[in-house]
Amino acid sequence: MRILGIDPGTAIMGWGIIDADGSDLQLVAYGALTTPAKTALPQRLEMLYNALAHVVAEHKPTTAAVEELFFSKNVTTALAVGHARGIALLVLAQAGLSIAEYKPMAVKQAVVGYGRADKQQMQHLVQMTLGLDAIPQPDDAADALAVAMCHAYTAPLQSRIEEQY
Repeated sequence: MRILGIDPGTAIMGWGIIDADGSDLQLVAYGALTTPAKTALPQRLEMLYNALAHVVAEHKPTTAAVEELFFSKNVTTALAVGHARGIALLVLAQAGLSIAEYKPMAVKQAVVGYGRADKQQMQHLVQMTLGLDAIPQPDDAADALAVAMCHAYTAPLQSRIEEQY
């Protein structure tokens, strides 16, 4: 299965694609979609929409995973991330992809084995698991790869559970 992981944001939206065959994970591509700081929100969202649609069309994932919004004390930041998540979910739904959503703690638990792992631990495990020479940059791309890896580890079990009920 080819998995697209998304770490949403309006300034930087990280994305990462892996191929998963059981426990064998292979890096396909990763990157970050960025928008200029002084650009109005509607134009930023349009830029993200178009760029993410291009990533989906180019790499043809079969499924997707998006990081859920975590609680934030900064309402403005939370709203901006919510807008970016909405754009990502729209692009993925229009592409006909099944979409899973994971909380940051669940991603850390799946990738590192500890839900309260720090960002550096998680990114180091992404690097090691995918056999990379360095941690993917920017951080948002590494985080998106972690979301994709979480889905690779979680989806088969979730599928078996759903078959039982």
